[in-house]
Amino acid sequence: MTEKTLNGAQALMRTLADCGVQVCFSNPGTSEMHFVAALDSEPRMRAVLTLFEGVATGAADGYARMAGKPAATLLHLGCGLGNGLANLHNARKGKVPVVNIVGDHATYHVQYDAQLQSDIETVARNVSTWVRTSASTDALCQDAVEAVAASMGPPGQVATLILPADVSWGEGAKPAAPRQISPPDAAAPQDVAQLAALMRSGKVAMLLGNRALREPALLAASRIAVKTGAKLFAEVFPTRIERGAGLPHVERIAYLAELAGAQLRGYDHLILVDAKAPVSFFAYPGKDSYLVPKGCDVHVLASATQDPVASLQALSQALGADGLAPALQAPVRPELPRGKLTAEKVCKAIGHLLPERAIIVDEAQTSGVMLPLFTAGAPRHDVLTLTGGAIGQGLPTAVGAAIACPDRPVLALVGDGSAMYTIQALWTMAREQLNVTTIIFNNRSYAILNVELQRVGATALGGGQGDKARSQLDISNPSLDFVELARGMGVAASRANTTAELIAALDKALSSPGPHLIEAVVPNAVAGLRLKLLPHVLSALPRMPAPLARAIKGKIAP
Repeated sequence: MTEKTLNGAQALMRTLADCGVQVCFSNPGTSEMHFVAALDSEPRMRAVLTLFEGVATGAADGYARMAGKPAATLLHLGCGLGNGLANLHNARKGKVPVVNIVGDHATYHVQYDAQLQSDIETVARNVSTWVRTSASTDALCQDAVEAVAASMGPPGQVATLILPADVSWGEGAKPAAPRQISPPDAAAPQDVAQLAALMRSGKVAMLLGNRALREPALLAASRIAVKTGAKLFAEVFPTRIERGAGLPHVERIAYLAELAGAQLRGYDHLILVDAKAPVSFFAYPGKDSYLVPKGCDVHVLASATQDPVASLQALSQALGADGLAPALQAPVRPELPRGKLTAEKVCKAIGHLLPERAIIVDEAQTSGVMLPLFTAGAPRHDVLTLTGGAIGQGLPTAVGAAIACPDRPVLALVGDGSAMYTIQALWTMAREQLNVTTIIFNNRSYAILNVELQRVGATALGGGQGDKARSQLDISNPSLDFVELARGMGVAASRANTTAELIAALDKALSSPGPHLIEAVVPNAVAGLRLKLLPHVLSALPRMPAPLARAIKGKIAP
């Protein structure tokens, strides 16, 4: 086939592959059929079918986090894009590169306002920094080059290219050459010098985010901390954090604002490295939204558009820390748990059994609060978290991570309520025979919302205690059977009602190829008296001495 005979879709496919986009997560419709047909013309492009657009977008997110480059999604019109918005929101908040290809009606058909006609650009702008409707077959491939370049940033971002059907099937298209992407700059020397002087006096904390949570940046940050005594924190929901034995340990900022306040109290300076100043996830009556304590000055070493590794290395050199040994986490695993199965014991079993180079996708909500403690000294692993807070990310992101890293085991930890948002991802795991072990923490409720009901003051004067209110947070009637759901989509599955059953199932799943699901039947991690006392304990933290407040924080969310 010569370039003169290429249609738009075929030339687009070649251009994407030339730009390094090698995977397309798809949920196509009629307007995308020429793109679907063009998949056969490009052997470098892997096509992965999903049964829901939120799986496609979440998978593209997980793929890019691990591969360091974008995947494409193929979505059908504005409605299909809309179905994928929640996980595109998570990708946007995580600064993850994603390229959406969204089919549209032929340009001459738009005037008739057909049933699926919508304003796709308006839908796309909710989550996309770069949006363009390709106006012609001749312009299509250059538009694609710009979309890929925009997605790579820095920072990484969602780019949406809208592809009218006639632009796709138009003849005579020519592929476009990739754009050379310049590496980001490090912090300016004068800024490094000022921060080095600042770190020699006062109590300093550093907040690391996104690209600053990989090994090279962590090692440089640890040397700085050894030299200066600075405290290292990580964002509450990192895009990707490398951790485990042989790497520096970094304490994540707590999700609950009161606990985050206890962590940050007493510092004179907070230095941001590819991170933003911490804020409360939600607004709460009578509580601060901005979590940096009064009297603490905020400084930026590396912004989202700068190179955090080079910036940290420059700061380490300026401080004379390059020759120091970083503080590394010693290898240690918890003992195998015994007794009644709880969410904490599931996390403990994971810490004991976690294989080398695992990828953990953590959307366990309240059930996973003890996971960082029990996996801190496990073999090196990556953790991907819920960057934007839109649930339904865990299973799709595990799909993408497994495709990006087929030689690494993936462990998806998901709450029962979260799992039902994108349960269709199990089908894609089975179809692609991905090495993903999924643990569903089934406590038969939206447990995190029970906590929030208390914290926002909605239960004051007896509110929120009636049958109607309680029913909105209870998903036990009817009970969800994740074993049958998984088996119905081709995934081997088992249920664990005891700790021994959980350990046996997890050991078997991690040692067997292909996808597996374990339904762990556990009680709510925060319930009963603990749930009632939690708001009072949190409210009291600001009045406690800092060491006591931090100790309590460590007990609630280590």
